[in-house]
Amino acid sequence: MSNPADPVPYRPRPVEVTYSRGSRWSRWMTEDQRFVDGRPDVKTWATAPLDADVTIAGEVVARLFASTTGSDADWVVKLIDVYPDSASRAPEVAAHPAMAGYELMVAGDVMRGRYRGSWERPEPIPAGVVEPYTVDLHDQLYTFRRGHRIMVQIQSTWFPLYDRNPQTFVPNIFLAPASAYQAETERIYRTAAEPTHVEVMVVPR
Repeated sequence: MSNPADPVPYRPRPVEVTYSRGSRWSRWMTEDQRFVDGRPDVKTWATAPLDADVTIAGEVVARLFASTTGSDADWVVKLIDVYPDSASRAPEVAAHPAMAGYELMVAGDVMRGRYRGSWERPEPIPAGVVEPYTVDLHDQLYTFRRGHRIMVQIQSTWFPLYDRNPQTFVPNIFLAPASAYQAETERIYRTAAEPTHVEVMVVPR
């Protein structure tokens, strides 16, 4: 259930004024994502601990197959490096114990569903229909170390980094009335016919 009245925050609450004294704005992109892992409106997948280093290079793209009971939706995808929870499995954790179990966001971005077919001509999402979505996570060069895990999180809000979607299609979200903001059920599909996945290029060892 995605609820605009209880959006997933982009950093732990309380979210300080961006440039205020003590604000964590400057490090939000490296924030430990465990603060949202486990929320019912955040879906998480992760590999087993890696047997060897895995280096990715080039474009990272998420291909989603999803549905909503509403008529608009946002799709946020995050690619995450999960550090080992034991120092014995990684020297970097032994050197920095606070990194045990850390969920470091390597890449993340959002697609507003109304623009799935065209940036110039937004259109409603048909309720209950599985639709394809492409979320561009941009180019990346990164190595997931042995013993780490590769995680993907998908959610529908990222507030206030990205403005709330009312989840009811309106011509202009910035002029949406309060009645347009509705909680909706959103589903991600992973089947042979609807294979939600993240595409990366793995550099040969």
